Order: sequence, then C-alpha cells, then structure tokens
Amino acid sequence: MAARLVKRCACLLREATLLAPVVAPVGRLRLASVAHRTLTFSAICPSSHFPGPLSGLVEKEQLSAPCPEHQEVERLIEKATQPEELLELLSDSRCLQENHAALMLIQLSRLLSDKPEDRALLVQDARFQQLLHLVDSQISAVWHGTLVKLLRSLYALALPAACRELRSVEQEVRWRLRRLKYRQLAFLAESSATHMRESPELLAELLLHLERRWTEIDDGRTAVALMAKTGHLSEPLMNRLEDKHVVDRAHTVTVPHLCNVLLAFAHLNFRPEREDKFFGLVHEKLGPKLRSLHPALQVDVVWALCVLQQVQGEALRAVLCPELHARFLGSESPKDQSTFQKLLHISATAQLEHPEYTGPLLPASDWAPWLLACDGKATPLQKELRDTLRGLLGSPSRGSFAVATQYGWVLDAEVLLDTDGQFLPLRDFVAPHLTPPSGTQPLPPGAKRLAFLRWEFPNFSSRSRDLLGRFALARRHVQAAGFLVVDVPYYEWLELKSEWQKGAYLKDKMRKAVAEELAK
Repeated sequence: MAARLVKRCACLLREATLLAPVVAPVGRLRLASVAHRTLTFSAICPSSHFPGPLSGLVEKEQLSAPCPEHQEVERLIEKATQPEELLELLSDSRCLQENHAALMLIQLSRLLSDKPEDRALLVQDARFQQLLHLVDSQISAVWHGTLVKLLRSLYALALPAACRELRSVEQEVRWRLRRLKYRQLAFLAESSATHMRESPELLAELLLHLERRWTEIDDGRTAVALMAKTGHLSEPLMNRLEDKHVVDRAHTVTVPHLCNVLLAFAHLNFRPEREDKFFGLVHEKLGPKLRSLHPALQVDVVWALCVLQQVQGEALRAVLCPELHARFLGSESPKDQSTFQKLLHISATAQLEHPEYTGPLLPASDWAPWLLACDGKATPLQKELRDTLRGLLGSPSRGSFAVATQYGWVLDAEVLLDTDGQFLPLRDFVAPHLTPPSGTQPLPPGAKRLAFLRWEFPNFSSRSRDLLGRFALARRHVQAAGFLVVDVPYYEWLELKSEWQKGAYLKDKMRKAVAEELAK
C-alpha cells in the first residue's frame, strides 16, 4: 500500500515538473507555480480526487492536440494483426506513453481470443512478461476506460489467479470503483464478473456499487445486460433492475427491449415481484407481433415463456408449425441446432404441461444420435456417477445411461424399481419417452421409473443452489413425463470420498425419491 502511494506521488510530481515553465522565479513563487500545475494535472489524472470544470477542458485539450509520436504508436497498436507486431514495439525506439502498454495487452487478448494454444505460448514469452511489468509500474496513470478493458483482457488471456500483475490491476480497479461511471461498472460486471470468483472482495464491492447507484442507469441495454450477468449474484439489484425499466415504462418499452428482458428472466429462472403485471405486458406487447419477429427470435421468446410457465396456446402454434421448424431441422449450424433443441423443449412443454393443446407438434423423428452428440464430452461427475451406479445395478440390463428422450433432454441414467425396491430389467417394459418409443410390456403395478440428473456447477445461479432456467425446465419436464427424479448436485457429490459413500448416497437418494412420491 505504501509503495503504491509513493508511486502515485512520484507520478504527480514528475508530470508537475514537466508542466512547469522552463523559466520560473525562484523561491516561494516557483513553489506556488509547481503546486498550481500539480493541481491542474490532477484534474485529468485517473487517480484524481479533484473533479471540476477544468478537468473536462484540460482533457479535451489533451485529446485534441496529442503528441504525433504517441498517435503513431496508438495507430500501430490498433492496426496490429499479429502478436509479434505488438511485442516488437517494446524493443522499438519509440516512446511508450502510460496507456500504451495497457492498450497493447488489450489488443493481444483480441488477437488471441480464439487461439488458446497461442495464449499459453504468449504467457511464457519474456517480452510478454516485460509488458506485464511495464503495465504494473504505470497502473496508477492508466485511464478509467482503459483500466476496465485491461482487466477484462487479462482474464481473457487466462493468466494464473495468483499472477502479481493481475492482482495489481484488480486492486487498482477496487480503489477506483467509486469514481468509475456506471456504464464502466456495468461493463466490468458484464465482461468480468464470472472471472472474479478468485477475487471475492472485488466482486462484492462491484455489486455493492451497482446496487447503490442503480438510479444512474439510463438505457435498457445496460439493465438487461446486468440482469443476465449479475442478477443471479444480487437479488436486491435484480429487483431494482426490474423496476428500472420494464413495468414502470410499460407504455414506452419497445418490443426488442421486452424480448431481451424476457430472455434474461428465463436464463435466471427469475420471476418479477409484480409478476401478473409484467407478464400481462409481455402478452399485450408480444402477442400481436410474435409472428413478425425473426424465426430464431420467435423460438427464443416462446422458449423463455415455457421456462417461466407463462406460454399460451397461440404462441405454441406459432413456432411449432412446419413452416417455421423445417428451416432448423437437419441444419449443421450450431446456432440452428440450439434453436432446434429449444423447439424440442417447446414441443415437450405443449405435450406435458398443456393437455388442452391440440397441435401442431414436432413430427416424430430419430433425434437420439444428434442429442447425444450435443451432450458433449463426459465430465468427471458424470463418469463417477455411471461407475458407481453400475456397481449398484450388478447387471447391465437393469439400467440405461445417456438416455436421449423425445423431449429434447438426455438423462444421465434410468432405472426401474418394483414395490420392494429391487431393480427390474428395463428392456422388458414399455418406454414411451424414448425416440422412438420401445417395448410392449406394461410396467408392473407399483413399479417406479427413476431418472438420475446430475447438476454441475454451471447449472446453478452463482452464490445459490437454484437451477438456472434451462435446467429447471429439464427437471420439470422429466417429472411431468412420469419419472421420479434423483438429483445429483455437484456440491453434494464432492463431499463423498469413498466408493462406499457414493453407493450409499445413491441408495439413500432413491429411497427418498420413492418415499416422497408415496407420501403425496
């Protein structure tokens, strides 16, 4: 702390000396001149505590008449297309201004955003380490806007959490939070909140400032971005953002803005306090215009309404008609595949939660291979769950794994229990949930079909054990399809150390699921 304070003072004194007249009277008058210049410079220094009309004027003058050499360096940084071009500037004879090292790091993160192998090599480059040290030595003089982008870029470059330079930037951001504009706070939250788990103090202070200064929000996009990125981190902030501006601006809110708010709510599985009024506004504004939206946006909106249990029959018919869903079926585009999976969820909502709905529905098709491909690589929790359950089953015929359902969800495992709690062979009995349905023999009286669903860390809202909207919808659908759900959340599984503990845990979970069903 003391070293940082000395560095700030040295920065001010150096700049004050540079700004002082070449010829000045000696004695007290010269000291007064230097003091005056120091205060003038402090008005434009990012660490200044002296805001005033002069600060805007001086900053405007600095921006309108920059040093040609500095302009040339900034142009080279902006035009760079390879990391090597940026790193060569360190050994160049050009003079690097305080902001330049930070701008170079920001540009490096942009160039390597989709190249993880190159990022790993860059971190080991001695010139990159030199660049980090340079930024660290000049951090107090980096402008506010550049500073927040710098932090985002260091996170994107995947620096180790214990990196001294990263910690230095985080600390500088903490010191300046009070002086940042709200849009800069919102940028930090939107771009960096998920990376701040290793810096809980910074995240807590950022949320506190966002909560206290929420009245400074002056545009809908900022409100929606904060809902999506930080709403799950702070319930008070979420409630204030809800008031800001949807319900209170009911007559002026635009359809795109309303769509964004709805999608943010669905992502977080968040229900506003004035729920009836909000969803009344949604149906009033979106109902007549739904079919005029882009097809993918139509699907997103209706899917969000399904998550929030507010969808109506007309909206279901609009997106489940063959003319709309045919354009997504069979597409190899990841975005179209995601949209088609949402259509499966919408169709499942119509089948399982709206018995009065008469159609249309998605046509029966073999989606299982595609769904399994979308399920991705098995996680450690998934592998351990399978291995433990296989040990309990004893025979492969008593359980199925990675079960692709016609509802667009993949079950981690499925088992059948008789009235005595013994496993039954799955293949002997009817399975209407599969694609296509299989089996002909009805279940024995009293038999229970159990679905195992694992919940990983990203499936939950941060700082809570509430599932995000997509996964809450999955659980709801699986229950509505006739399964007893056996939840296996990561935070419980991590507490189990031995194979015996894991097996006993799953047995206990199954017993509880059956007991809760019998108690209804």
